[in-house]
Amino acid sequence: MSLEKLNRAIATLESHIENREFSNPKISKSNVAWHIDHSLKVINKVSESLQQSDPKSYEDNFSLLGKVFFTLGFFPRGKAKAPKHVIPPEVISKEDLISQIQLAESNVNSIATLEKNSYFNHPFFGNIKTPKIYRFLMIHTNHHLKIIRDITSK
Repeated sequence: MSLEKLNRAIATLESHIENREFSNPKISKSNVAWHIDHSLKVINKVSESLQQSDPKSYEDNFSLLGKVFFTLGFFPRGKAKAPKHVIPPEVISKEDLISQIQLAESNVNSIATLEKNSYFNHPFFGNIKTPKIYRFLMIHTNHHLKIIRDITSK
């Protein structure tokens, strides 16, 4: 997975801002804005975590669950609950989404400058170091883009 693909995924999230009020309870209890906001929060929090990590303290504890999902290339729907720090607020403004898009673009571009043992600690998968981060962010973002497409196509 590459920086280029992740930037395209961010651009796709941005293109859905106009559909932010769309919802379909049969697909998701959350509207499009929630999925965009959550996806951007994950990109930004993961990027910040990588930047703040100490590469010398990296420990390979990547779980079997992580290996399975990274191999499959997708996450199943409705099986995980978002951690509090990446749950969107009640009211999500267009301006906030645009601001988060800009931050995400800047953050993902900075990942390439980090040491390969910079890492993010995922609650289920364990430590994910820089070389695998693009794949994780793509799998996660694509998971929410599929939900957005399903909400907007019904």
